[in-house]
Amino acid sequence: MADHPDEERASPPRLFRLSSWREAKFLAEALRMETVGGALLLLGAVLALIWANTPWTDAYEGVRGFVPWPGGEALYLNLDLAHWAGDGLLAIFFFVVGLELKREFVAGSLRDPRQAALPIVAAIGGMAVPALIFVLFNLSDSAALQGWAVPTATDIAFALAVLAVIGSHLPLGLRAFLLTLAVVDDLFAITIIAVFYTDDFNLLLLFCSLLPIVVFALLVQRGKTWWWALIPLAVTSWALMHASGVHATIAGVLLGFVVPVLARDGSEHGMAEHFEHLWRPISAGIAVPVFAFFAAGVSLRGTDLGAIATDPIVLGIVAGLVLGKVIGIFGSSYLMARFTRAELDEELSWTDLLGVSLLAGIGFTVSLLIGELAFGTGTERDGAAKVAVVAGSVIAAVLAAIVLSRRNTVYRRLHERANRDSDADGVPDIYQPSPLAETRPT
Repeated sequence: MADHPDEERASPPRLFRLSSWREAKFLAEALRMETVGGALLLLGAVLALIWANTPWTDAYEGVRGFVPWPGGEALYLNLDLAHWAGDGLLAIFFFVVGLELKREFVAGSLRDPRQAALPIVAAIGGMAVPALIFVLFNLSDSAALQGWAVPTATDIAFALAVLAVIGSHLPLGLRAFLLTLAVVDDLFAITIIAVFYTDDFNLLLLFCSLLPIVVFALLVQRGKTWWWALIPLAVTSWALMHASGVHATIAGVLLGFVVPVLARDGSEHGMAEHFEHLWRPISAGIAVPVFAFFAAGVSLRGTDLGAIATDPIVLGIVAGLVLGKVIGIFGSSYLMARFTRAELDEELSWTDLLGVSLLAGIGFTVSLLIGELAFGTGTERDGAAKVAVVAGSVIAAVLAAIVLSRRNTVYRRLHERANRDSDADGVPDIYQPSPLAETRPT
């Protein structure tokens, strides 16, 4: 019998299939917000590139280098606007990342080891191979090797903006895989920043920065959402961590980690989901686009483009983003499927995963941040790294658009099926059990 429980257990697992309507609805809302943020990110980056390559490039550099609080030297806060964007605003972005990570591990796709294995392995492959490619291009230059982590990041907002531009109806399961992969990618990127890009740090100040996080954790674990207490605690933790020498965005991640995920007292949503709903628009709509505006403006006026095109740093980053991500993500996913005997969800093909792997080669926000940490903001090598990140991301985006747009007819059909609601109860049919399934023995 086809519906025998033993046969059900024997059926191969399906890749890129969502398990519930609640998960699908949450992901759809999160992805929609990231798509809007990606469009604003692109706008900020384009404006910066245009301004930096006009006769008014000195004005752009003047804005980037403006120090709004010169008297903050005693607290290590005499930062220019570019550093405020990278160290300050990105802390909000990483707070949302921390919330996403906590939710994924507690209530999302990463809570089940079998379901989590694919995006985790794909993320590891998608970071290891680009790093290896960069190292191979720069073996003879020990200083250049500082940038080995630049091509390892994936920018989910930029990737989703590309999908919106090409009008792709990429199935939600594949989008969820891309989002989960990017979240795991962010976790490793955070670890890399904390371990490899922290030079001298003050252990006492680092310890002090953890005390406000502990108080923050005690409050949120008790269900307190007092903004007048939580925000000052978060800012204090950020300031102390910045002063300690550890990159201040780590404070944002730790604050996100301590927020409880599961709903309590009959609430429909947990506190992490509530905070994410509040702060994701600020992260996607303000923090990331402003950072892109201050980070992406590289002037090429009077620059030898031939020398840039042959610079090993540039070649390593571009090859890492365009080739390394595909080899790492597609290759590790294919091997995982063969090892576990899993099959693709119906009507999906390996071409779809190839397109998603190319999208993951868009490594904008975190790649730019790591480039600044590796080479120093405003240095010649930092400029070369920024050119490479922009070029590699654009090439990956164009190739992904070509691959995915050819499958749009199939995606539209799958999109219509996924949203069909015959009984008009607000829940698509594919997330409701069939009558046969309800009569099966348990």
